[in-house]
Amino acid sequence: MTRKSRRDLLKAGAALAATPLVPAAARAQRNDAQRRAITEMARPGANPARRVILKGGTIVSLDPRVGNFERGEVLIEGKKIVGVAASLQAPGAHVIDASGTIVIPGFVDAHRHSWEGQLRRINPNAQTLAAYSAATHLSFAKSYRPQDIYAGNLLTALGCIDAGITCIIDNSHNSRSARHSDEAIRALIDSGIRAVHASGAPQAGDWDHQWPKDLERLQKQYFASDDQLVTLRMFSGPDRDNWMLARGLGLRITTEFNGPRAAELIEPFFAEKLVGSDNTFNHCGALPNRTWTQIRDAGVTVNVCPRSDSQYALGEGIPGFQKALDHGVKPGFSVDNETSYGTDMFTEMRVAFHIQRAMAANRRFNGDANAPAPVSARTVLECATLNGALCAGLAGKIGSLSPGKEADIVLIRTDEINLYPSNNAIGTVVAAADSRNVDTVIIGGRLRKFGGQIIGLEWENVRRMVDESRAWLFAQQGYKPDIFAEEFKLA
Repeated sequence: MTRKSRRDLLKAGAALAATPLVPAAARAQRNDAQRRAITEMARPGANPARRVILKGGTIVSLDPRVGNFERGEVLIEGKKIVGVAASLQAPGAHVIDASGTIVIPGFVDAHRHSWEGQLRRINPNAQTLAAYSAATHLSFAKSYRPQDIYAGNLLTALGCIDAGITCIIDNSHNSRSARHSDEAIRALIDSGIRAVHASGAPQAGDWDHQWPKDLERLQKQYFASDDQLVTLRMFSGPDRDNWMLARGLGLRITTEFNGPRAAELIEPFFAEKLVGSDNTFNHCGALPNRTWTQIRDAGVTVNVCPRSDSQYALGEGIPGFQKALDHGVKPGFSVDNETSYGTDMFTEMRVAFHIQRAMAANRRFNGDANAPAPVSARTVLECATLNGALCAGLAGKIGSLSPGKEADIVLIRTDEINLYPSNNAIGTVVAAADSRNVDTVIIGGRLRKFGGQIIGLEWENVRRMVDESRAWLFAQQGYKPDIFAEEFKLA
């Protein structure tokens, strides 16, 4: 073997610089068969007879019955996965080349206030829940028009798709009128994401007080079937009348839930057996062991917020991740909001992984004989996928690459400079990948992103809509933007 000198390598680099480099995904699109497959998968609606096979990717199924494959194939028929194996026979199926990618289930964000999309990073140094509220509920939220809700929800949903989040629970606590709710739902539908719209009441300002009665209208108008990408639930604190109404409509209930005071308030609900598997609790920090036991025994689903809990000093400032694991509860992960940080699940996984590892190591170092074992990368990935599907009430539909489930699938490209070479598939996803590596996103069998680009996105139109909405909100509240502000302040 001849060893190349540094000068030889530099010459080679100069030659490459003179030649246009074509990314693998772009090369794949030049293949006629591949192009036909992409066109077919991008069509609205799921033709039940459409068959597409993803070939040659490294498959992380998160289904122990299916297993993982260093090189494997996923067969999609209509909107469902019908086969996952090292090799599949699928004559006549459209083929998408998945080589050079890791194929995983789509991420599930179990708690997002989607309407806040145009307020991204407006308050990066916020330290308390009050600081968060000052930049949302107590100010801009009061000026939202229906079209502003649409703009915020659409921007959030598109950002999620771009980052490989195929499903969100949209905690919509700014439903100021029936039209606001209509526009929130319309944005989710238009985006192509899978979403659970959790309709909730505004926290401040004037509104129509149509909620929660309006849930019945929403259900009849938009949610005649549970077999659709966007579904409905209630977003409410512990309130017997609200919960009774939701259950009368057959709706699940999401509740913000954090700290000893929340544990005290919910105690009578547990005693009266008013808490069950149709409840999802957000945050869940600083809860006593008794409450965790009640949560587990009642079958409540839980999501923790590694970034927002530490950002806003919620509860004890430490996510309830370890407490959930200690009590046999499978927590999902949630981004919560984008007013202080970014949208992606990759960062959420890493923050959770390293906080848990630091706490476990600290307890061992200080002589705690009951210190937990360090969490694994696979457990963290399950929280971002399978466990989020549990929170969404969709574990039978999504969360793993399992035959019979719907095809919510993400392909992460590993031949890019920040990931190559990939020596461990799960480690690559959890510890190293980011949104730029999300090459392909499939939701309900439909292609939503390919070659690193969202399909059919008219980005300039979205930007104009968001800019108009943001300018309106700022003007209504007398806010003077300061791109370098240390803290959020109204005039």
